[in-house]
Amino acid sequence: MPFIDTPIAGLFVFEPKIFEDARGYFFESFNANTFAEKNINTNFVQDNQSKSTYGVLRGLHYQLAPFAQAKLVRVISGEVLDVAVDIRQYSPTYGQHFSVVLSAENKKQLYIPRGFAHGFVVLSETAEFFYKCDNYYSKEHDAGIRFDDPALNIDWMLGADAILVSEKDNHLPNFAEAKNNFIALEK
Repeated sequence: MPFIDTPIAGLFVFEPKIFEDARGYFFESFNANTFAEKNINTNFVQDNQSKSTYGVLRGLHYQLAPFAQAKLVRVISGEVLDVAVDIRQYSPTYGQHFSVVLSAENKKQLYIPRGFAHGFVVLSETAEFFYKCDNYYSKEHDAGIRFDDPALNIDWMLGADAILVSEKDNHLPNFAEAKNNFIALEK
């Protein structure tokens, strides 16, 4: 099975099988049947792609229910540190985060279910980031958490002087003050 469990329930690293030869490589980046075998039956409805330069940090973002989004994220070129924070109230891992390096070279992906804040920082000169969502973007339900909240204690692998954050992300609330309407299904 190409899935690696993380310490946080519902959050999985997906490592597709790569077929390489002298001509290049081929892999299935998504197959609904493969994901269903892991009980991931997400119906993706929107694909997004961004390009960013070294040090750009996007996040920590999420959408409030009923416009919450599950995501399948990967890097097409370059390398990022990808971070997901469990914001499901009453979850045993509430407020904990998981991080993984995603790159064009390692072809790893991260499946992030609803109820997580998500962000990434670019570690290479540039990076193209691609992700599938199971719900449409809704500006009215857009929410986020400051990337540098000391309560989360996320190691972004770059010094503060190297990180570039948007004006919007600079004004996000800390974890304790962030809007949140997610409840864990299992306590």
